[in-house]
Amino acid sequence: MIYAFIENHPEHAVARWAAFVEVSTSGYYAWQQEREGRQVRDDAYAAQVQRIFDQSGGTYGADRVAGQLRKEGLRASFKKVKRVMNEHGLFSVHLRYQRILTDSRGARDEDCPNLLRDKPEIRPLRVLSSDITYIPTQEGFAYTCTIRDLRSGVVLAEKTASRMKKELVLDTIRSAARSWKLDKGAIFHSDRGSQYASEAVRECLRKLGFRQSFSRTGKPGDNTWSESFYSILKKELVHPIGRFRTREEAAQGVFTFINGFYNTTRIQKNLDYLSPIEWLNRYHNSTLKISA
Repeated sequence: MIYAFIENHPEHAVARWAAFVEVSTSGYYAWQQEREGRQVRDDAYAAQVQRIFDQSGGTYGADRVAGQLRKEGLRASFKKVKRVMNEHGLFSVHLRYQRILTDSRGARDEDCPNLLRDKPEIRPLRVLSSDITYIPTQEGFAYTCTIRDLRSGVVLAEKTASRMKKELVLDTIRSAARSWKLDKGAIFHSDRGSQYASEAVRECLRKLGFRQSFSRTGKPGDNTWSESFYSILKKELVHPIGRFRTREEAAQGVFTFINGFYNTTRIQKNLDYLSPIEWLNRYHNSTLKISA
């Protein structure tokens, strides 16, 4: 569109561009104001959808949210409400299966190799698994992203947010990179969710020197490491509580469970009844003795 071209090329004045492409400056500014107004209306509509979803405690799907909006005298189509809910990561608690969080549209096989299918030798901090899960609260869902070391089971980083966006994954990756010495060439495995397949996440992993690996389409077992951890998290933290009061409370609960119990205290049979941190420390100590 001509007006969008003018806006995206501020190296020349609007009046100069308008004369060159034979449009009026008044038409350009009217277009700009209309677009800004449309964005304000879209944001206000999304806020109404968010309000009703949150008031339902995360139990309403698009059909009931649309019904409540119409009940309040607002225009609401199922298609539009569903689109807004998808864009903002709002999924009904009744959608119990985790795969609902994965939108792999546009993730082609040739762009998303599975580097773990040949079962490479797994050494600590060389193969990482990441995924996103939802935590129900009275304010609506909170979304937790984790990065876990496959060999030791240590959760290297966790972040919780109110939106399931690529920024959540980026924040978690950067936290892991700051907190742990992760060598270049490490494998970073996830499902094909749009967050992980985004160019921003791909570029971040490339800069860190990580090799990105993806689960195959429709194969949740390809990322069983994250799935099994989330099963533990739900059974031992979330289900006994039922529903956190706020997203902040959920974030604090997840942080405390991982760093105050799971990593440091909770023993695991496959780690010789050591906690993940204890096992990792023992591994490093034995490696140092062998090298000495």
